[in-house]
Parts: sequence; C-alpha cells; structure tokens
Amino acid sequence: MTAEPIAAVFSALAAAATPGRRPVVLVDGGSGSGKSTLARLLVAQWAANRPGEKVSLVRLDDFYPGWDGLEVAARQVTDDLLAPLAAGQPGRWRRWDWTNGAHAEWHSVDPASALVVEGSGALGRASRALATLGVWVELDADERRRRAIARDGEAYEPHWDRWAAQEARFAAREHPDRLADVVIDGRSIAP
Repeated sequence: MTAEPIAAVFSALAAAATPGRRPVVLVDGGSGSGKSTLARLLVAQWAANRPGEKVSLVRLDDFYPGWDGLEVAARQVTDDLLAPLAAGQPGRWRRWDWTNGAHAEWHSVDPASALVVEGSGALGRASRALATLGVWVELDADERRRRAIARDGEAYEPHWDRWAAQEARFAAREHPDRLADVVIDGRSIAP
C-alpha cells in the first residue's frame, strides 16, 4: 500500500477534528475492497504518530450475526457503540461466534479512546452523524470478489451473492460513498 491513502485519511481527520472530543473514523466499502487492511494500517500509523493516545479498532466482522446480519450490525454500531460514546459513556458490542452461530461475550470501548470502526454497513446516515470522519473504499465488484475469495476461499464463496445483495441494499438506502469525507481507491490497498 502506498502512503497516500493513510495520509489522505489523517489530513481529513485533522481538518474535521473537534478539540476535546475523541475522534471516531468509520471505514466502509464492499467486501474485498481493502477496508480491513486500510483500518489496520490506520490504527498502526495512529499508534506510531500519536504515542500515548489510545486508539481502538472495532471490526463489523465480529458483529454480524451470521450471513444475513449486515443490517443488524449497522444498527448495533450506532445504538450500542457510537451513541453511548457520543454521550461520554462506554460503548459496547457483542461478538458473534461464527463457529457456534450464537452471540458470545460483550466488549467495551472506553469513551476516552479514539476509535476506528471498519466493515460493510459501518457508514450510514445515523452512524455518520456520531463520527468525526467517514471513509469509503471504492473497488469494482469483480476485483472485490476475486480478493475476497482469495482471502477466505471456499468458506466465503457460497455466500458471496447473498452478502453482496445486502451490501447493495444498504448502499442504495444509505449511500455511504456520498456520506464519506474521503474516498479511497481500493486498488491502492494491497490485499
């Protein structure tokens, strides 16, 4: 990955930051676009550039209650995580145990911590209203599918169309690409 996507996010974040409020960055895009890689690199760079400042990474892959759970996870991000944080309270999220097909333990996010939330469904109108910055990772569907199947193999392939349909419904309703303050070309992010 080149430094440009990370630099673009940090530049936009500096312009959008409100003194005294912890930053919240939402990273969204279709499956296989590179959003997870971008978020991991963003958190690593954050830690390197701002020693002593705590930053948390929350992945919607840990929220989705199964292969039909995009909408549920998008609501949970807003209601259980971002709204409490905006009120100065700890945010919470409950991990989905993909192996057992059931909810697992709760996790808490400190309201004093900077936060990066990544995943399909992270950037909707309600969540964007509670965040400092929205990032959309754009990549064509064929390349996203190729990357996702290369990453997850046979475990994901039978679910691709089902998941892509949920992403399309969310995008048609919420327009995360238009809500984004920064749009990153997924080709600049190595899978």
